[in-house]
Amino acid sequence: MLHVLPDRTGDAAENMAIDFLMLQRYPDPDHFRLRHYNWRRPACTFGYSQKIAFVREELSDPDLDLTRRATGGGIVDHTEDWTFCLVIPRVHDLWEQPGPEVYRNIHYSMTKAFRHLGAKVCLQSKPSESPVGVCFSRAEINDIVLESTGAKVAGAAMKRNKRGLLFQGSIWKPLLPGFNWEAFTEVFAQRLAEDTLAEPEYPGWPAFDPDEETALIEQYASTEWIEAR
Repeated sequence: MLHVLPDRTGDAAENMAIDFLMLQRYPDPDHFRLRHYNWRRPACTFGYSQKIAFVREELSDPDLDLTRRATGGGIVDHTEDWTFCLVIPRVHDLWEQPGPEVYRNIHYSMTKAFRHLGAKVCLQSKPSESPVGVCFSRAEINDIVLESTGAKVAGAAMKRNKRGLLFQGSIWKPLLPGFNWEAFTEVFAQRLAEDTLAEPEYPGWPAFDPDEETALIEQYASTEWIEAR
């Protein structure tokens, strides 16, 4: 099954903590789970291995709500994006595939959803020559880009462990003016379900342990976590 969860709004620490709980503590661990979420205030996240000094140098706004992700990847601006989390269960064949293949497969499903709703996008087919920086300034292989200009529309970061694979994705909404975002979650879920042979369900919000959730949010908000490197 593919569990499609209700939208939620949180700050940076809360959103990243909930994503990690989706990987580690989901009550139905053999099911895919997909959620879209919003940001309580302008935010930015950065990959687990990123150096905090580099991140601060790259940020144009020092007041952004900032935290480190559990996944890899670079700096992601969440001020105008559509953000989602997908967890692939270990029991599914997709979990065993190499990271680049997982990345391509998920973005291929997403590209079909975009095109169904009228967006003219495709997968990036070659490495970018742009310098490394904030996420949407540079498109990597199998990111989603505009057909017309090659501008990066969507990218993601991943973490795989014995419980599953966490796929955190971000879509830059200003590149798709007039797009039907309200329909996108359902259409994306349908395309994912078709491509992974998983029937979509809408089970409501999972019951995480409140003490564990609070502790994890505090961890993601802590200076020790944010400035760990």
